[in-house]
Amino acid sequence: MQVPPDGTQRPRPMTRRTLCTLGAATAITAALAPALPAAAAAGKEAPLTLADPFFSYSRPALYGVAREDVRVPLRDGSYLAAQLYRPARSDGKPATGRFPGIIYEYTAYAGNLEVFGSATAFYVSRGYNALVCQVRGSGASPGTVDPFSPQEQRDNYDAIEWLAGHPASTGRIGQMGQSYGGHTSLLAAVNQPPHLKAIIPTNGLSDWYENTIYRGGIYSARIRDWQKSTAPDTLRTYAEHPLYDDFWRGRSVMNRWDRLTIPTLEINGWYDRYRDGMVKNYLTRPRNVWMVSGPWDHGNPQGLYAGIGLGAYLAWWDRWLAGDRHAPLPTARITSYEIPGPGAGTGWHQFDQWPPRGAHALTLSLRKDSTLRTAAGPGSTAAFDVNTGTEAPASHQQLGFSTGTLRRDLVLAGSATLSLRAAFTATDGNIAAVLYDRAPDGTTSRITAGWLKAAHRRGHTALAPVTPGAYHDMDVHIWPTHYRVAAGHQLVLRVSSDDYPEIDSDVPAGRVTLRVGSSGAALRLTVRP
Repeated sequence: MQVPPDGTQRPRPMTRRTLCTLGAATAITAALAPALPAAAAAGKEAPLTLADPFFSYSRPALYGVAREDVRVPLRDGSYLAAQLYRPARSDGKPATGRFPGIIYEYTAYAGNLEVFGSATAFYVSRGYNALVCQVRGSGASPGTVDPFSPQEQRDNYDAIEWLAGHPASTGRIGQMGQSYGGHTSLLAAVNQPPHLKAIIPTNGLSDWYENTIYRGGIYSARIRDWQKSTAPDTLRTYAEHPLYDDFWRGRSVMNRWDRLTIPTLEINGWYDRYRDGMVKNYLTRPRNVWMVSGPWDHGNPQGLYAGIGLGAYLAWWDRWLAGDRHAPLPTARITSYEIPGPGAGTGWHQFDQWPPRGAHALTLSLRKDSTLRTAAGPGSTAAFDVNTGTEAPASHQQLGFSTGTLRRDLVLAGSATLSLRAAFTATDGNIAAVLYDRAPDGTTSRITAGWLKAAHRRGHTALAPVTPGAYHDMDVHIWPTHYRVAAGHQLVLRVSSDDYPEIDSDVPAGRVTLRVGSSGAALRLTVRP
């Protein structure tokens, strides 16, 4: 199990019911509608294979593996239960000499310890010490699990320095991990323990509040089961902090981006429900963050379609921990797989920045005739009922807007923003904006989405009152993607109050009215030539 549970990942057909209601809401006909401007479209490109030496790096194993169960002492007198894996001689005893160290998974998932331990063998056999840590309150570590708390971060700092001071250590330490371990790796970096030299977070975050718990100010229903099983106390404490305050700042990388200064290799997935945080980390720290983003959902990319091998991880550690200046770095800051994959996407590409150089904004207006066009059309309004249930919104609970059938491919390469003027009959409301790729046969695949609570439209630190019946300006941030909508397809936007099961339907019943056409709603995309 990963933290938090997987969300919507690979593009998938919607249910029959949803397809029918979306079709009715968008009123898309089979006729060929005007294509988007040439500047917004792109032709097919030859797929790029990962010929970069960074990803094919290899060297032979030299050691066996010796395991030792240890207690890592903490500054407050407590300890962490951990397993220390060290290079071993042929007789199974620890090899002589000093080796760099890796904190391999600092995590609450004690049930996966043997899996994590087995995975360390690749690095240990090539000359690294590896420590698998159970965070405070998990497994055999005493205390209570409080995910990513200041206390957990202090414990992580102590574990890094303990491993650095081990007699078999060179004092150069890295940290890596996936999901929970990805975020703890990033938090370790911003706490700047003196012996931490580099990290590899996979499916990490930039902010626990924004990326996971209260996305757009709306509680994420999908996290609740994870809370119950992993950290039940958070069912109370998180509910006590619905606004962004010091409780959340203390669990945030975003709040300390200026301290994310060590080399960081982010392993991301364009189908992962936490990709927004990983992209934001790169955008804020482009000089020391490299990003590899593939056609993956939430989890380890090894063995998956277009998965990268372990050679890249080894190259990273050999470079920054072992001090081998011949170990390669990625040849570009961004290595990105254009999705769908497999499908219309053209595979791996490398860029010197993100969004890619040459990417530009494309603004499409939401029109009364349910289309998305560069010309706004006459001003008008459109409305939908609030969905207070636990199913996908019905036809009267959503609005749909579509481009015409594309004459050329359209490549989305970055985030999007939906700007609205919305009126609510209640004192608050949610906006869920979801982008879909509609194929000629009518099947619809989810691309990306964004969410915003009306009372959070000016930020998450204080509520902005919502006056029933009055129009309020709102900008809904839609999470980034690298996606090719093929010629012959349509780009579809659904606007509703709910995106079940991603967010809670936690607002009063009522109706939402949008201004459309001139001076109305607009969708701003980032597209590449």
